[in-house]
Amino acid sequence: MDLDVVNMFVIAGGTLALPILAFVASFLLWPSALIKIYYWYWRRTLGMQVCYVYHEDYQFCYSFRGRPGHKPSILMLHGFSAHKDMWLSVVKFLPKNLHLVCVDMPGHEGTTRSSLDDLSIDGQVKRIHQFVECLKLNKKPFHLIGTSMGGHVAGVYAAYYPSDVCSLSLVCPAGLQYSTDNQFIQRLKELQDSAAMEKIPLIPSTPEEMSEMLQLCSYVRFKVPQQILQGLVDVRIPHNNFYRKLFLEIVSEKSRYSLHQNMDKIKVPTQIIWGKQDQVCSVSLGPPVPVALAFEEKQEVIYKVSLIGWFLIPAKDGTRLGQVLIFMRDVIL
Repeated sequence: MDLDVVNMFVIAGGTLALPILAFVASFLLWPSALIKIYYWYWRRTLGMQVCYVYHEDYQFCYSFRGRPGHKPSILMLHGFSAHKDMWLSVVKFLPKNLHLVCVDMPGHEGTTRSSLDDLSIDGQVKRIHQFVECLKLNKKPFHLIGTSMGGHVAGVYAAYYPSDVCSLSLVCPAGLQYSTDNQFIQRLKELQDSAAMEKIPLIPSTPEEMSEMLQLCSYVRFKVPQQILQGLVDVRIPHNNFYRKLFLEIVSEKSRYSLHQNMDKIKVPTQIIWGKQDQVCSVSLGPPVPVALAFEEKQEVIYKVSLIGWFLIPAKDGTRLGQVLIFMRDVIL
């Protein structure tokens, strides 16, 4: 065989082998870097751009797609220890002509983390209002959607700043009081009584604890490779002290039932979605008292129970997101 032909095959083989080796090395040695690349690629694919805005010396990091138009903008608030990219699986199914904004909550990802910051629900609501003012997002009422802790903040935001919001979607929101504690709440109370709050189930520090957290938060059981679990833990460990401080703040007496206490002040059409299999904010015990008293009498809530756990993970065809999309279509689109 001609030497030039051999050289060509060697070069071609090397060109193909290098990215494969790089991927395998990243998967085995730096899985956390692979996860960050994954989110970067997904944002680019969906047309989401990352930007920063400042209120005095406080930095907010957010991603967005589209521009404000005649239809209301949509602001999305993620849950505890998550980040703006958790909404990418939702953005995938939203119309491209909508103005979407996903912000990192106070202290999370690219948003400023300060030891002086007020991490209570009221404090976070004030920070999100500063963000809204910086973007001038409230020049026209917008649709607000939040999940878990973000749902807690979103509901209280709508109560405090009613003129900013035209409609509200709360997915598995925290901040509501149930007549009976579920197993998760009972476990937290046991940890508090034993002063063992280092073992908070939502703050994993090992791959095994990460796997347990995923089983706690997701109805769909799926096998996650050990390296991916390790990567997810590696990404979180540097932030665990902050997560612990935040968690203790939002479950304190000052914040735990803020949504419960302010629900009757919410004046806009509101949708609440729980997962039937939710083990964290369990609706299997029945809808919380304030939903029945404060909302159903005014007929302002579209109350749905979906076949999901605590995570909002759309199915491949987007059917699990259908409730949100139908509500948005009927109320704001």
